[in-house]
Amino acid sequence: MMADDVDHALRRPAHTPYDGSAQPFTIGLQQLDLRDWIEIDENLLVYLAEKQRLFALHGERIFVEEPGTSRGQKEVLGLLSAHLVEHYPSIYRRKGDTIAVAGRDEPVILGECETPFLDRAARLVQEDLVLMRKDEQRGWHLGAASLSFPSSWTLLEKFGRSMDDIHAPVPDFGAGTRNAGLITRMFDNLRPDRPVWRMNWSLQPDGNLYHPLASHEKGALYTDDDIAAQSFVRVERQTLRKLPASGDILFTIRIHLDPIRALKKHPECRAIAEAFCHQLEALNPAQLHYKGIMTIRERLIGALKTL
Repeated sequence: MMADDVDHALRRPAHTPYDGSAQPFTIGLQQLDLRDWIEIDENLLVYLAEKQRLFALHGERIFVEEPGTSRGQKEVLGLLSAHLVEHYPSIYRRKGDTIAVAGRDEPVILGECETPFLDRAARLVQEDLVLMRKDEQRGWHLGAASLSFPSSWTLLEKFGRSMDDIHAPVPDFGAGTRNAGLITRMFDNLRPDRPVWRMNWSLQPDGNLYHPLASHEKGALYTDDDIAAQSFVRVERQTLRKLPASGDILFTIRIHLDPIRALKKHPECRAIAEAFCHQLEALNPAQLHYKGIMTIRERLIGALKTL
């Protein structure tokens, strides 16, 4: 099964962070109500099947863990399974030491087994799961992750890296910048009872969830054909939750993909399209290069103005 099996029918986008409510390349954190921690929609089974397919193809690129992370991983699986059973009882059912997902043949084992805890947790939800932990040498760093749907990066290039190294390619987020300092303080001060969330957006020339290509490689895939017909808006809904027992931080990444023309289904289409144009116009060359849209910005703006 391919990622294009995701239902990309023209329907109202779930999230529109390009509507002026947030500015690109800012941290933009908001308090998270834990009832809204995980997003489940009609594509759940398709996402889970795609994760399974990708793991069979690229297992070492999908899941990584460093020694000593098992405790935090186990805590994630426990918190996540309890949340899903409570908030989505028609989809998730706990039976003994397993949790079953409606429509999936094999339940996920919650107790001890050979499969790492975080790997199992990621097989329950559409989100990718990244475990951040802190030590004296690297500070906060990526200690374990299940990442099936990367957005122009690869897990192996970030594994074990510090926050500064992870954000080095992002304009105005590298080591020594104000944003880097803010992120470190935010991680240090995050409380278990005060999780946060944020969103960002990018554009891509297809509807694939698995997108490890660097931005300039992704941008090169656009053709001279109708730009609206080949453009998908990729929205990342990210959450950060401090784990009370281990002290690690769980970073979740939920990908939403919408054809750019899906904005037509939004009741405020014109206002959102105009705000999107303003955001594209305001991006500087470094930001445009990072998003991989340097060569197509004007065409995108033109397409948005005709929606």
